[in-house]
Amino acid sequence: QAQLAESGGGLVQAGGSLRLSCVASGSIFPIMGWHRQAPGKQRELVAQFTVGGTTKYADSVKGRFTISRDNAKNTVYLQMNSLEPEDTAIYYCNTQLGAMAYWGKGTLVTVSS
Repeated sequence: QAQLAESGGGLVQAGGSLRLSCVASGSIFPIMGWHRQAPGKQRELVAQFTVGGTTKYADSVKGRFTISRDNAKNTVYLQMNSLEPEDTAIYYCNTQLGAMAYWGKGTLVTVSS
């Protein structure tokens, strides 16, 4: 069973940066990454490691966000630069394989204009 704990969310002004962290424990699936859900919108993929170890990003965050990992610390990071008000959402750490998925509790990111 996978356990995921996010941290690093907060309030930041437009153009600023935040780094989210996700500490993972237990049985981790090959696919790991970040999703977000804004008010009134569906949860969407933000950034993800694939089974093969490559990365993919939502078009809206390409060039601004970077996903990385520290295997020694069992931690996945999301570096978010040039933040925009549209990035305001609850960000969730996720590990999944096919239909099976585990989610963290989420961390709130609020970007003011």
